[in-house]
Amino acid sequence: MSLRRLLVANRGEIAVRVIRACHELGIETVAAVSEADRDGLPARLADRAVCVGPPRAAHSYLNQNALLAAAIGTGCDAVHPGYGFLSENAAFAAACEEAGLTFVGPRGETVRTMGDKLAARRLAERHGVPVVPGGGVPGGAADAAKAAERLGYPVLLKAAAGGGGRGIRVVRDPGELASAFAGAVAEAEAAFGDGTMYVERYVPRGRHLEVQVFGDGTGGVVHLGERDCSAQRRHQKIIEEAPATGVPEAIRTGARSAAMRLAETIRYRQAGTVEFIVDQDRGEYYFLEMNTRIQVEHPVTEEITGIDLVRLQLRLAGGEPLPVEQRDVGFTGHAIECRITAERPADGFRPSPGTITAWRPPSGTGIRLDTHCEAGYRVPPYYDSMLAKLIVHGRDRADATARTRAALADFVIDGVDTNLAFLRAVLAHPDFAADQITTRWVDDAMKTGRLTEVSPAKTSPLSPRHQ
Repeated sequence: MSLRRLLVANRGEIAVRVIRACHELGIETVAAVSEADRDGLPARLADRAVCVGPPRAAHSYLNQNALLAAAIGTGCDAVHPGYGFLSENAAFAAACEEAGLTFVGPRGETVRTMGDKLAARRLAERHGVPVVPGGGVPGGAADAAKAAERLGYPVLLKAAAGGGGRGIRVVRDPGELASAFAGAVAEAEAAFGDGTMYVERYVPRGRHLEVQVFGDGTGGVVHLGERDCSAQRRHQKIIEEAPATGVPEAIRTGARSAAMRLAETIRYRQAGTVEFIVDQDRGEYYFLEMNTRIQVEHPVTEEITGIDLVRLQLRLAGGEPLPVEQRDVGFTGHAIECRITAERPADGFRPSPGTITAWRPPSGTGIRLDTHCEAGYRVPPYYDSMLAKLIVHGRDRADATARTRAALADFVIDGVDTNLAFLRAVLAHPDFAADQITTRWVDDAMKTGRLTEVSPAKTSPLSPRHQ
């Protein structure tokens, strides 16, 4: 079987990425667009564009019936969900399969199992994959309080259906638990329609490690190395790297093996990412979750392996066997990705929609830009504020860091506020150069004033509003 026509059920840079990969493989594309995205780059690049609803995502990119109707009505035989939106929705994956459409992702049952963080924890434990001490709290806040006393404060409250940093609270003492639990439940119910929570021991000095895997659905699995995603603001990734040079080799090797074991156990199909937290104080790593989709940060893996992950997804979806064996996977150099967003860092990272009046991205050896933006593009207020992903490849981490700093300095975007200066500040900090970033580093550095905003022309301390 080979794919003939595919519906791109997403927007922005990932839609552009999928469309271009399809065209390279001779697959026709239909872009599902909202009314806000009718004139966007994905709509122009695709062979055809179909409007699936009003601007709000709930009525367009999250409207399963509209997306299925668009796919069937245009004669598509496959659907690529990208990341976010319905990419990890088990019901949508199953609905595609029932409609005779190839879902470019895992089977619906796999999405359902791994999407439940508690179920995934239990599965990992059964197969010898280490997990953070903790567990479910079926009795609500009362059970959470008992678990916290047993584990010792601080603890982390997490939503079982969570993702994207939502439904998470750090609780440092018993007096905070009740209100933190209520807040996390409310946020989880609003974001995922499910307020089920669990508790874990908090790791104060952690590195966020994730292993990229690919499976053929029959038990054949390869890993494509790991990424370090420790540079986060409020549990949201802002900078990602590959490989994870700040993590001991024994932990990297162990995490790769654990990720492979877990994927093999569930006969994983397609691209997936197994995420771990590394406790630097204890020298241990623990399973966090498995993301059953392509990741935002997948380009850094592509840069160091030379393997196009989206094309690999499409080839597997078209019925080809896994075309790469573990012995074929090699790693060259170091890659860094920065997420460029339309936000105001000085105002609590408030989104900054509007029209881009100037767009002058950097260029040169080792520089790649994944984007849907250009001068004249109107950034809508309805979706995630990401404008582009700047990916830089170098000989080693020091070289990649220097090239990334130069690329950020050359990047010009006018008309909307962006996080460019903030990213320059992070890359310019001695702790980043020393590979000493933890998952708490950005938030702590902002609170203590150790982080400064850097523009191409000047350096100035962060204002109190950043705190």
